[in-house]
Amino acid sequence: MTQIRPDLDTLPAYVPGKTIPGAIKLASNEVALPPTPKVLAAIAEAATGGNRYPDLAVTGLTARLAEAKGVAAERIAVGCGSVSLCQQLVQATCREPEDEVVFAWRSFEAYPIVTQIGGATIRTVPIDAEFRHDVDAMAAAVGPRTRLVFVCSPNNPTGTVVTRAELERLLATVPQNVLVALDEAYHEYVTDPDAVDGMDLIDAHPNLVLLRTFSKAYRLAALRVGYAIGSPEVATALRKVCSPFSVSALAQAAAIAALDDEEALLAGCGSVIEERVRVRDALLAAGFTVPPTQSNFVWLALGERTAGFAAHCLDHKVVVRPFHPDGVRVTVSTADENDAFLAAARAFEG
Repeated sequence: MTQIRPDLDTLPAYVPGKTIPGAIKLASNEVALPPTPKVLAAIAEAATGGNRYPDLAVTGLTARLAEAKGVAAERIAVGCGSVSLCQQLVQATCREPEDEVVFAWRSFEAYPIVTQIGGATIRTVPIDAEFRHDVDAMAAAVGPRTRLVFVCSPNNPTGTVVTRAELERLLATVPQNVLVALDEAYHEYVTDPDAVDGMDLIDAHPNLVLLRTFSKAYRLAALRVGYAIGSPEVATALRKVCSPFSVSALAQAAAIAALDDEEALLAGCGSVIEERVRVRDALLAAGFTVPPTQSNFVWLALGERTAGFAAHCLDHKVVVRPFHPDGVRVTVSTADENDAFLAAARAFEG
């Protein structure tokens, strides 16, 4: 009989947002706008070399990121989206089944998946009553077998942020041999001045690593490219456990072009920020519980009504992302698509 790991039978599946013809998809935090013309041109040019393997070391993109972020190239590791880097972090830090990965819950649904794939132990800490990370409880959960702590800010799926003071408090408590990964996939949408910006702390804390992505604000979700910034030792370890050639030539070219066209791309975040305020205010007025969000989505805390609400929205040709039995995450999109969702939400009687 084939020797497949029996624990894979209990592995939670990553559930992507559904794509249904004729319906508005607000389930995957995708950006409504396509890449800019300059980025599309770079992708087309890169495609002409499709018969060649991509640069294994991702040299060009790494150098461009080092320039843009003001850090040494040796501190950067590029991966096939930041979710791939999450899995690489588990592989790089956890060796025994008793090794633990700590993270808030509910948070990014990939954390328990990559932890179990890496053969490590999952240790979750409940988010607080305001749908935020309880950093003091997370610090208390760190034990002698803890190897890695994930901190998601803005938190997916609740949209709340960790403040700089909170992360500094966590870093002051966590032992230096425990790696803290600050997942900032939605960093470009943050306007709260108290929210942590990992780049402000990275030099002072060798056990801190940042994760960012080109999937959201840079509009490259289909091409799967993200990056980590940390100590040279952490970046080297991430590169060692990376699947060869996992960052395609198209992704590398597109990400470089996106950095070169950053001003135009990030200008699109402004409309999302305005719309998320409007959408949340409308939902609050309709009686829903919706925490403040610093991302490109809103969270509706619906409890046992979660599945019913998602089905109701689908009946109204709007696809949302349910996390039963906690709530529903809804992408903030264009004004017209947001209006369609709000009309559905107001009509919900569950």
